Amino acid sequence: MTAPASLPVTDADRYIEYAGTFRLVRKVAVGGMATVYEAEQLGPAGFAKRIALKVIHPQYAKQKEWLQLFIDEAKLSANLMHGNIVQIYQLGEVSGEYFIAMEFIQGPTLRLVIDRHWELGQRIPLGIAAYVASRVCRALDFAHNFVAPDKRRLDIVHRDVSPGNVMASWDGHIKLADFGIAKARTSIDPAAGRPFLMGKKHYMSPEQILGLNVDARSDVFAVGVVLYELLALEPLFTEDITQLAIDEVAVLPTPNIRAKIPEIDPELEQIISVALNKDPALRPTAAAMGHDLDRWCAAQRHVPSPDMLHDHLAVLFPTTFQPLTKHASERTSFSNLKKSAKRLAVGHAANRSGDPNRSPWWARVLGK
Repeated sequence: MTAPASLPVTDADRYIEYAGTFRLVRKVAVGGMATVYEAEQLGPAGFAKRIALKVIHPQYAKQKEWLQLFIDEAKLSANLMHGNIVQIYQLGEVSGEYFIAMEFIQGPTLRLVIDRHWELGQRIPLGIAAYVASRVCRALDFAHNFVAPDKRRLDIVHRDVSPGNVMASWDGHIKLADFGIAKARTSIDPAAGRPFLMGKKHYMSPEQILGLNVDARSDVFAVGVVLYELLALEPLFTEDITQLAIDEVAVLPTPNIRAKIPEIDPELEQIISVALNKDPALRPTAAAMGHDLDRWCAAQRHVPSPDMLHDHLAVLFPTTFQPLTKHASERTSFSNLKKSAKRLAVGHAANRSGDPNRSPWWARVLGK
């Protein structure tokens, strides 16, 4: 049986007009550059898809450099379709407010997981920590070696791998988020010469904190720092003063891992130590680090898995394990999306039918 020949696409077929809208459910997080909401993407016949909506703060939307950074995040990560990377659905703009619609992950960040363990005074099991880090490595390996649809290799470097940017879904899967300051070979680097403009210095590699050129091995260093923190329940680097932070990361010897984590397996200790090498040439690739972590996990009596992480999170967060209920009354500065949609509906109705009282489905939904 032969496969059917592909049908040609005419110019008239190339575009589908889409006037979509979103209903905000609740505010999830407020960051330095943007606010993230839980929202619903609405469609005809009662269609509603739960998403996360990241909206740039108005003051940054008015600054060309920051707005371009926000736009580049969406463009750069839109095609990074991988099971361990938060998916980007859409970049949009309404009345000068820019937003990114993305996959909504129901579950905590690693920052919340670490903090919860610290509150309970309990270590994170070695296997779960190694499993989490191995999935972050998989995500990074995909990004580092990603080839664009036009066959260009992008050489993406995340540059902001940290506990707050790694999500754990309630069903036990790990998702790397926020490519907001990622660097690619094909785009201009807004952080060039200004290492402290963006990123978190306690998770930077020596070359990044010194303002030198960075590549994929810089992200591997950050994974090593995150894995250490998962096991020690405290940051590897703590200095806040700029010069002291530079010395701590780039000059001084790396703190003794076993002194902070006495129960660590020697092989796992070696994996972290190699990732934390101050010389990037001596660090493994993300793929190699992930392979070593997977091999270590497979050798354990109880092999770490999504089910194991799922069960662990259920115990760790007994009151919030179920998805949160929505708060439909949440009001935000992004509410002019509703007003703009209504104005657009009037023009839509007039252009389509000459009847200004006839509005499209999405205007009727928002009008409720």
